[in-house]
Amino acid sequence: MDSAKSEIAATAARMVVEEGLEYGPAKRRAVRQLGLNARAALPDNDAVEDAVREYIELFCADTQPAELAALRRLALTWMERLGEFRPHLAGAVWHGTATRLSDIYIQLFCDDPKSAELAMIDKGADYEVRTVTGFQGEQVDALSLSSLSPELKEHIGVHFLVYDHDDLRGALKPDAKGRKPRGDLAAVRALVENQPA
Repeated sequence: MDSAKSEIAATAARMVVEEGLEYGPAKRRAVRQLGLNARAALPDNDAVEDAVREYIELFCADTQPAELAALRRLALTWMERLGEFRPHLAGAVWHGTATRLSDIYIQLFCDDPKSAELAMIDKGADYEVRTVTGFQGEQVDALSLSSLSPELKEHIGVHFLVYDHDDLRGALKPDAKGRKPRGDLAAVRALVENQPA
């Protein structure tokens, strides 16, 4: 990776960790902050994730593991509540780079996409519906809410991306690093149970 891309990745990583930005906005803001041409080649998300891991190791090693554990426990709570929709945890909370500023992303794979929304209503959840880009580049509904983390003593954004059941097949292919890009209820439960207290 060239030096400009490395610098963008490092600057973006700081914004991801310290401000809770997502990778895309962090990369664009890093370009502006570094005074680079707006058309500068951007590092890929894997490079930013590597830089995030380095930043956490250097500056947050004493706090991040407990914050990650709290976020995973909160994610597990919501996954258990919506277990009938085959929930899978994705993003920084799944990959282990989340901090208290990170949102939780749970993907639901439903026989009937409207059933997830009805379940949220039944559970009395105060959520908003948005449309976001899904993992295959398609538009999907996201049911977003704010949920209190008892351990962190603050509200965390939790986003449920609603997919068709048939999308689950393509969702489990390993990513470029050979990792599972998301984890089901059993996988997240195992992560939570095996994390140091």
